[in-house]
Amino acid sequence: MTLLQLRYAITVADSRSMNQAAQKLFISQPSLSAAIRELEDEVGIEIFRRTNRGIQVTPDGEEFIGYARQVVEQYALIKARYVDKEKVKKKFGVSMQHYSFAVQAFVEMVKRFGMDRYEFSIYETQTYDVIENVKNFRSELGILYLNDFNRKVLEKIFEENNLEFHELFDCQEYVYLWSGHPLAKKKKITLEDLEDYPFLSFDQGSNNSFYFAEEVFSTYEYKQSIKANDRATMLNLMKGLNGYTLCSGIICENLNGSEYCAVKLSTEETMTIGYLKRKGIPLSSIGKEYLKEISKYNGQA
Repeated sequence: MTLLQLRYAITVADSRSMNQAAQKLFISQPSLSAAIRELEDEVGIEIFRRTNRGIQVTPDGEEFIGYARQVVEQYALIKARYVDKEKVKKKFGVSMQHYSFAVQAFVEMVKRFGMDRYEFSIYETQTYDVIENVKNFRSELGILYLNDFNRKVLEKIFEENNLEFHELFDCQEYVYLWSGHPLAKKKKITLEDLEDYPFLSFDQGSNNSFYFAEEVFSTYEYKQSIKANDRATMLNLMKGLNGYTLCSGIICENLNGSEYCAVKLSTEETMTIGYLKRKGIPLSSIGKEYLKEISKYNGQA
């Protein structure tokens, strides 16, 4: 297995076409196909599946391509620093469910470290993509929650993908709504109180399993429900339709403004906020600092 073969495989995965990849690499299509077959024979897995609609990356191939990207990126960093004598920026990426406190922790970390020496990336996205981004080295960390309902299923997925979950802190369940909502002044809210108002949840796309839901009680039969795919839209629906969602109760007014509030949900259920990382790979110094920043929100709900 050579670095050149890894580059070939990454280009094919990105292009989803052997012909297009060959053009980008300035080699013939038969030569590229032969190199990919040799690589697959050597590593003992099918990386690509050839179909009438082009090239598809297999599940085993997705994992392999993730590792290949890291190897190629690390080689580029070493070459730039020690051979080309360039000043290379360190990289840090984090993926998360839709948590404003996780975004705020990222903001504070970037302010402290600055962007002269670091290249940062942040993805506020669906649960499945949080897992995939960490698995495929797009992000060093993934921020999500576990509870009694989803824990066994998600931990099995983590184990299958060579990932591990580490707890940060526990939270009670809260109702997140507009401060002008008729229920906003209550000390506690029951699910029955909420029946006349639309329940808002984040759409999980094609991976719409109950276990991937970002909101607790995902199997509850809500009388009214609306799915949204971003936090700004959800906030607009809260204000425009008196909608609500369920959350950890940790609110960042710096990002969402002061027009929204969290009221304790009348339940004994709790959720555990934690981070996802790859097994056997130590955290970077910047990763550790991000976790210190996010841990400051422990107990704020």
